[in-house]
Amino acid sequence: MEQTSGAARWQARYDKATARGQVRDADFTTLSGMPLDPVYGPGLHGIPEPQTDAERERMERIGWPGEFPFTRGLYPTGYRGRTWTIRQFAGFGNAVQTNERYKMILERGGGGLSVAFDMPTLMGRDSDDPHSLGEVGHCGVAIDSAADMEVLFGGIPLGEVTTSMTISGPAVPVFCMYLVAAERQGVDIGILNGTLQTDIFKEYIAQKEWLFEPGPHLRLIGDLMEFCTQKIPNYKPLSVSGYHIREAGSTAAQELAFTLADGFGYVELGLSRGLDIETFAPGLSFFFDAHVDFFEEIAKFRAARRIWARWMRDVYGATTDKAQWLRFHTQTAGVSLTAQQPYNNVVRTAVEALAAVLGGTNSLHTNALDETLALPTEQAAEIALRTQQVIMHETGVTNVADPLGGSWYVEALTDRIEAEAEAIFARIKDLGVLGRRAGASGQVEHEIGPMTSGLLRGIEEGFFMSEIADAAFQYQIALEKGDKKVVGVNCLTDSVSHDLEILRVSHQVEVDQVADLTSRRAARDEGAVQAGLAAMLDAARGGVNMIPAMLDAVRAEATLGEICDALRAEWGVYREPARF
Repeated sequence: MEQTSGAARWQARYDKATARGQVRDADFTTLSGMPLDPVYGPGLHGIPEPQTDAERERMERIGWPGEFPFTRGLYPTGYRGRTWTIRQFAGFGNAVQTNERYKMILERGGGGLSVAFDMPTLMGRDSDDPHSLGEVGHCGVAIDSAADMEVLFGGIPLGEVTTSMTISGPAVPVFCMYLVAAERQGVDIGILNGTLQTDIFKEYIAQKEWLFEPGPHLRLIGDLMEFCTQKIPNYKPLSVSGYHIREAGSTAAQELAFTLADGFGYVELGLSRGLDIETFAPGLSFFFDAHVDFFEEIAKFRAARRIWARWMRDVYGATTDKAQWLRFHTQTAGVSLTAQQPYNNVVRTAVEALAAVLGGTNSLHTNALDETLALPTEQAAEIALRTQQVIMHETGVTNVADPLGGSWYVEALTDRIEAEAEAIFARIKDLGVLGRRAGASGQVEHEIGPMTSGLLRGIEEGFFMSEIADAAFQYQIALEKGDKKVVGVNCLTDSVSHDLEILRVSHQVEVDQVADLTSRRAARDEGAVQAGLAAMLDAARGGVNMIPAMLDAVRAEATLGEICDALRAEWGVYREPARF
């Protein structure tokens, strides 16, 4: 009887969505013309309902699309309501060149933009900084000030296009530049929609692009969460990233557990600031890797939604669906791409993208076949984009919500990954001490929760680094023994493929970028810049929200390096302890 009511609840939600026009007008049939229903499960289509308590408990864990614990997806309509956003990660050279690539992506069917920054920008340095020599524009776009951001989005209406920015250490000043670029377009920043990565925990754990000690970084993130909650309600100021954890060599369960633990840490940060969980939690999103083990990845995504919903409800007290939802972006696994026989990468990417879609991703980036060698050429970028479009329009996977739900294999894998993740959460919490404080120069200190405490202790003691290194080492041994096979690398190595033409960023990009930066510095009001920087430091010392003062500095064309250097001088620079 319980499962009949579950099917009835789903049907009521689906009917309501249909009445509101939230179901696409599309052909929901197979290639042969067979009509398909929106979902399949017990109590529908002659599928028997659970008869025993154990079967009923299992069904509660699987659930229905749009219903807690959201194992089968956030919406009762699945992709019948809205397909995932095609959000291709792009950036190279200067703002003019990347702007051209963005327009190409949008013209050919991309649904949103995702900004890749060069290494100097990721490290909070200007293009004329001696540390930037030879790196300007090479792994992403160079952004020195709001003027660059204005050019980057020239002719692209920021009030209409969602934009994701993959940057963590200097995320807050870069976000301020984005807001100023929107202001210069005449856009009300209150309507902006998109995602900023901002996830500093994963930098200490895996990617290593930090600026300060953890305390000051968390201070900035807390200020950003407050500002967006109050001023830009649709913008997601935090994209908690497991992608870089997986690329560093973790297992699927480690990626899931470390990422969700980071997310719980940011929930505790918001609560410590007195923010309402029902208001700020929907502003958290996630970013996962889609690796090549097809079913393991699908199970990982389904387990992630279930774990997050349960913890948000049972541990942190969230009561609304939106505060319990885990919304996530996926990128196919860069680490799975091979320089040998690079055309095989098209196949790998397609499999990984399909796993992300069957796992219910909300947006997706597909890697290009040449990204193991260089930034993608325009042709390779188009193939990556078309990979998503073929999956979306030709395979039929958008016709049914969670088409693999109820599979004995998929559900067993989902349970297994969930159990492994829960065991890791317990280990992280055991590392911490409840009541530890996270402070920064002159700021009001806030009590932090048990997961945050465990994360900070784990970073200090090298726990995460050690766990990832062990997993990567075990995988490498399996590769070298041939237990794990990679086509073209340790098996089937004969090939007729030729060398690829790759994208090369000219040194002239750096010369021109430095010249433009010099000209902007000469033309700006230096007094306004210094006043803005001084007000920002006063805010840092006084414990008030730093975003308004930082915005004023950015409006005066203070550069990224100047802002970050001022904060480095105030807060110091983090240096990772040596590990052996």
